[in-house]
Order: sequence, then structure tokens, then C-alpha cells
Amino acid sequence: MTIRSRPAAGVLLVVALATAGCSGDDDAKRASAAPSVSSFSAPAATGLPEAPTPSPAPSGTGGASPSAPGSGAPTVAPQGPTQRRPASPPPVVLPQRPAGAPGATQVVTAFKAAGLKVPHPKDRSVDCGPDGLGLGCSEVVATDAVTVYVFPDETSASDIAETWGGQSYRRGAVVLNYLAAKTPAADRPRYEKVLDSLG
Repeated sequence: MTIRSRPAAGVLLVVALATAGCSGDDDAKRASAAPSVSSFSAPAATGLPEAPTPSPAPSGTGGASPSAPGSGAPTVAPQGPTQRRPASPPPVVLPQRPAGAPGATQVVTAFKAAGLKVPHPKDRSVDCGPDGLGLGCSEVVATDAVTVYVFPDETSASDIAETWGGQSYRRGAVVLNYLAAKTPAADRPRYEKVLDSLG
């Protein structure tokens, strides 16, 4: 009985030593991995609370925070008054017709008084301006028979009449245009004769 108990006691002793050795190795590994207190540099104890570190001032503010009270700097940039566009475009300023030249409406009225057809007269003077055809004329009255243009000078009237070729007639600063008209070519001399009579 004593012979059997000795080997059992030896086995228990070996197991206990092996376990102790393993736990010792683990403790050594943990100790080497854990930082020691001396590895940290703690601030010296002065007995006074630490002052907060000021944050750097934004650039362009002169060292003062824009929202700091009493700094005088506004937090939002002031805006000027809102500008509104006019409800309607500005009126077109046309050049004046030369003194002594008949107006476009006057010419159309003379055609009608002479018994010539001038159906559906429309003042289209706005087409003279930069937003229209840009012809540089002073007045335009269009009818289904003929269109009457009045220019500020005879040179401008002559240039346009040449551009329109055989589809126009000029007298002074007034040009009759037949391009979009329904006037037969045989009736055109009658319109031109009335225009010549006006001066």
C-alpha cells in the first residue's frame, strides 16, 4: 500500500510544480507587458489647479474671437438694401426725324386721303431701336400695302433704300418699303407721287 501511494504523491507533486511554473511565466509576461508607473511622466504636483490652454485665435480676427462679447466684431456680415428690377424695361430712345421731314403717320394719312389702300396701320417704331431690327430709324408705320420708314438723315435713308433694292422708294429721309406688302407693282407709283407731294 505504501509503495502505491508514493508514486501517486510524486505525480501530484510534478503537476503542482508544472502549474506553478506556468503561472509564473504568465505573471512574468503580464508584468513585462503592463506599463510601469515610472514610465509615465506625471506633471509635478504644485498644489494649484492647471489653467486651461487657450485655443488659437482664428486668422484675420486680430486675436479676438468673432463671437466673444465686447469684441465689437459682428457675427454676420451686414447686407445692403435689396435692389429690385423695374417692372417694365426702360423706354427706347429713338433718334429724332429731321426738321421738315413728314412723319410716318402723316405719310399714311396722306395715302388714305388720296384714296390709296393702307389697311391695318401699326406703329412699329420700336423696331428701330437696339432691341428691334436695329435699323436706326426714327419712325415706322407698317400697313398691309406699304411700310413707311422715316430716318434721322438722308444718308441713312439712302443706305437702307439701296439695301432693299427695287422693293423700296426714297424721298429725302422717308423710305417706302414694299418687301412685305401686297401692293401690286403697277400701283406703287401712286404711293410715290403722294410722298413726293409732301415735300
